[in-house]
Amino acid sequence: MIYFFTSDYHFSEYGGPDGELGASLRYLSQRFTMPLPELKATLTDIGTEELNHLEMIGAIVYQLTKDLTEDEIKKQGFEDYFVDHTTGVYPQSAGGSPYTTASMQVKGDPITDLHENMAAEQKARSTYDNILRFCDDYDVKDAIRFLREREVVHYQRFGENLRLMTDKLDEKNFYAFNPSFDKKCFKNCMKKK
Repeated sequence: MIYFFTSDYHFSEYGGPDGELGASLRYLSQRFTMPLPELKATLTDIGTEELNHLEMIGAIVYQLTKDLTEDEIKKQGFEDYFVDHTTGVYPQSAGGSPYTTASMQVKGDPITDLHENMAAEQKARSTYDNILRFCDDYDVKDAIRFLREREVVHYQRFGENLRLMTDKLDEKNFYAFNPSFDKKCFKNCMKKK
């Protein structure tokens, strides 16, 4: 028997503050102000992949909750959620807070946004680590391990993009302006080859 508490934690990766919904919206929104095509491409790729992860988490939550009986719903403390959503997959944290864009950031400064993204990937990895501590279903654990591994890869890709961005700038100036807003400074501060 799979108890609901396992899927309760999965809700956090669906619509929690460090979940896949926020990640996809963050990256697909940040891509517009990236000054280099390589950075735009990375954010588009990873943002799209995060939408796939959102679908995977939604499928896991649905499979874990779709056949709950009234007694199981009561026993697992799922009544409040059930009253509002039955067993529909609704974006919220494990604590029951609905998804809000207030938990994500889009600054419009590529250096700031890339640092934000690296931190976001680490927070998501930590959440997956915590889910794995409580999950006792091996099929679910395999999917969660896969998603956790992708968070590590995304962290690395954002780090590579941060290096690409800063390597193209004069080291003395890359924190002195916003490369996506201060276009003239960006052109003037590019390293001469």
